[in-house]
Amino acid sequence: MSAFPPLFRGHRLAVFGLGRNGLAAARALMAMGAEICAWDDAEGARAEAARQGVPLAPIEPARFDALLLSPGIPHTFPKPHPVAEAARAAGVPILSDVEFLYRAVRRAGSRARFAGITGTNGKSTTTALLAHILERAGMKVAAGGNLGPAALSLPLLPDEGVYVLEMSSYLLERSAELRFDVAIFLNLSPDHLDRHGGMEGYIAAKCAIFDRQNAEDGHVLGLDDPDTAGIATHWERPSRLVRISGSARPEADLWAEGGYLRDRSGVIADLAAAPALPGAHNAQNAAAAVAAALALGVGRERVAEGIATYPGLPHRQERVGEVKGVLFVNDSKATNADSAARALACYPRLLWIAGGIAKAGGITALAPFFPRIETAYLIGRDAPLFAETLATAGVRYEMSGTLEAAVRAAYRRAREVEGAPSVVLLSPAAASFDQFANFEARGEAFRALVARLAAEEGV
Repeated sequence: MSAFPPLFRGHRLAVFGLGRNGLAAARALMAMGAEICAWDDAEGARAEAARQGVPLAPIEPARFDALLLSPGIPHTFPKPHPVAEAARAAGVPILSDVEFLYRAVRRAGSRARFAGITGTNGKSTTTALLAHILERAGMKVAAGGNLGPAALSLPLLPDEGVYVLEMSSYLLERSAELRFDVAIFLNLSPDHLDRHGGMEGYIAAKCAIFDRQNAEDGHVLGLDDPDTAGIATHWERPSRLVRISGSARPEADLWAEGGYLRDRSGVIADLAAAPALPGAHNAQNAAAAVAAALALGVGRERVAEGIATYPGLPHRQERVGEVKGVLFVNDSKATNADSAARALACYPRLLWIAGGIAKAGGITALAPFFPRIETAYLIGRDAPLFAETLATAGVRYEMSGTLEAAVRAAYRRAREVEGAPSVVLLSPAAASFDQFANFEARGEAFRALVARLAAEEGV
């Protein structure tokens, strides 16, 4: 692995949005010889960019060869940012940092392969799991994108290397040359609909992960929700399509059954040996990662070893502590109901901490899991909305308000009430921005509260 040479000398590139992705992109493109002009509407972001030596000026897109627009800034729906609107009017391409990574790798002459993972839920786990399997198999791997390091902070890999990239719909819709040697489309449920003009636009953005692939490339498609199953049913491309599922389905090519991952050749891995991958949703994630690893040439024994040794990701059903028999599980990454459902399904009875900024539909879709909830502890802005749904269903709840109050109340009930569950699950089914900077900050706060509780209890 090495740094990139000056591949973009003579290119004039604008970078708008100087958060994690944008600032890393600006610095990397400068190091690769590009003439950069960068800007951000936030004064603090501009100050940090200036401190790191990034040239700043308001952007006039028509003066540049391309605009690298940070993922969170809209270029179409619900309303394009004026800079994006000006770029479109001038015919200037609007691209993502992943697109520039791909171009840089190919310009450097490397034949390193690219594996992309998308879907509404499970992207991060599948990305990290696939990278782990490949690394255990002795491959040179760089993982990032929507998960972990920004794409343009990744190193240049040699021909035998593999980039494993989590791809959001925002990144996919700003790709032009990017082609994945293996593309994974896990699942689909309504999310980010305002950014894509509705469900049809969201599906189209996700399906872009298969754009520019050829018949020799690997295509991995989930069957466990109606939309992706429909895509599989109507698949017309001559390709290496592998249909995967977290349960036994006759149409699946690789699936989970009886606690094992299987394909038509037999058992591949024992999921019981993988404590970091609980539940049917993680069985689907594992099936996808295994299908991709096999497509990339990893042997079945190495795949099984990778599954068994996977340590898990923070904030995804992470066991952060046990205090006097009460288990605390951090699933702060569950920012929508569909993601929370996957965690709720793993426990027959639990104490649930939920709330924040609700997505469309709130938690009504979680009704099948309400009988598992002994008590819900509600936090954040939309706690009253969640309370209304739970009250209608006859689910016991408390308006905790803050995460600290919820943790302490749930612990008291687990310890003091006979028959109360011994699992406290933070799976908010909502965004975090009302009380925390992001879901990571929310999860770290939960971890710290559990550690404080353990210290107070002398554990």
